[in-house]
Amino acid sequence: MWKQWLVALCLVAVAVAGAMVYLNLSEGDAAQASRERPPAAVHTLLPHEERVRDVVNAVGNLKAPDAVGLTTEVSGRVVAIHLEAGARVRQGELLLRLDDRQARADIAEIEARLADARRQLERASRLRSNNSISQSQVDELRTAVDVAHAQRQAAQVSLENHRIRAPFEGVVGLSDVSIGAYITAGTRITTLDSTEQMELNFSVPERFLGHVRQGQEVRGSSPAYPGETFEGELVELGTRVDELSRTLPVRARIDNPEGRLRPGQFMSATLTLQQRQALVIPEQAVLVRGDETFVFVARDGVARRTSVTLGSRKPGLVEVVSGLAPDDPVIVTGQDRLSSGDRIRVLEGDNAIPPNRFDPARES
Repeated sequence: MWKQWLVALCLVAVAVAGAMVYLNLSEGDAAQASRERPPAAVHTLLPHEERVRDVVNAVGNLKAPDAVGLTTEVSGRVVAIHLEAGARVRQGELLLRLDDRQARADIAEIEARLADARRQLERASRLRSNNSISQSQVDELRTAVDVAHAQRQAAQVSLENHRIRAPFEGVVGLSDVSIGAYITAGTRITTLDSTEQMELNFSVPERFLGHVRQGQEVRGSSPAYPGETFEGELVELGTRVDELSRTLPVRARIDNPEGRLRPGQFMSATLTLQQRQALVIPEQAVLVRGDETFVFVARDGVARRTSVTLGSRKPGLVEVVSGLAPDDPVIVTGQDRLSSGDRIRVLEGDNAIPPNRFDPARES
């Protein structure tokens, strides 16, 4: 009986030893296979110089440099209208006229009194020369002439108030006034906006105060015109920083020769603080591990991990401030599976970078 047990134990021992030998051989084969792993296939691109901008992005509203609501200064009945919504008018052009017959009659009456006062003053002056009239009477008549002259000027102003004229060149807005309507003083007739240029009001975070100055380039975009850019420049800086938002209000002037931009319109603004020529690489080549930012560079068939310092960004590209030279081929595909020292095989072709998904698409 004990012989059978001894044989069984020997068989178990042999099986265990064989299993251990097999595992050791498998691990050795795997290690050797790992050491002989084929080179990783990658694409590379050389850094290139491009103009980059340090920018501040904000949103704002458009406003006409000159904008008024035209109202009447006197009451009266409308007898003539020269208002067409959206039409451009010249400075001083007549837009609306009220019934001014009474005002013209008042002027005629005052001019008659003025002429009579002047005749009386002339006779009194001749009589005064031979002492036939006192000086006080002459002075009274001269005062009467001055009063009549002032009354005529007031009557002329009243007559002119029956006419609404454009105070500056601009575009006329909507109007609800009709011929024959009786309107009272202070009634809003229409709006008038100068639109050759538009003011874009937005705010800049206070951390950029040391870099903001008049004359800097501003580019605006509007959802109404996808893909289009409207150019202008910074013309005014606010004098106070808002205590709640910690921003400085600023104002840019945007060219609007075709009149497509309108007051009150929403617009995104990009303020260029400075611009320069710099090395850029695709954003997809950059890796971040903790506090380190790095890329892989292909050198002699081997991937080398290189720390870089980045600067400004633009869609799909990033500025490299330090860490790369113009002749360093940067690995742009497969780099997330690499370690420094891994062998690589550089593939040929220009399809390493996918289409830029940040390019604005025109909406239908």
